[in-house]
Amino acid sequence: MFASRLSPALRALPRQASALRMARRGYAEAAAPAADGKLKLSLVLPHQSLYSSAGVIQVNIPAATGDMGILANHVPSVEALRAGVIEVIEENGQPGKKWFVSSGFATVHSNNTLTVNAVEAYTLDSFSPENIRSALADANRVLGSSAPESEKAEARVEVEVFEGLQAALNK
Repeated sequence: MFASRLSPALRALPRQASALRMARRGYAEAAAPAADGKLKLSLVLPHQSLYSSAGVIQVNIPAATGDMGILANHVPSVEALRAGVIEVIEENGQPGKKWFVSSGFATVHSNNTLTVNAVEAYTLDSFSPENIRSALADANRVLGSSAPESEKAEARVEVEVFEGLQAALNK
């Protein structure tokens, strides 16, 4: 008796699952189209806000998984940032503004907003290639020495940041 009632329900299950699949939204439809075609950027540091919901064309970030370009209507996501350059393109055809960040997070929201929380950010012209080379050499010396493990851990972070800075300045 129970099996005869269960059988029609089980036969209907694939049809219901198929209807559910068709009703789902795809990633490309997660964000409503921006009226002006721009992404709203907030680039914030612990002590300062560089952008506050400013309309921009594109933001290129140094995500931990690889460099990433973000436009309006991007798929919502959260990305860890590695040491590297954030480039903000405010208008088409214009050169972007560039900041070096040591680390942080970028969150793409479904309402065409991007929030970048960085520990620190500096314009590329704030750095001297000679000072970077010297600091990188010092950090590598600490790594090769018999320094305590805590100092070596700090030196590994410094090496990562200084190598990122060198790469940014050589582009």
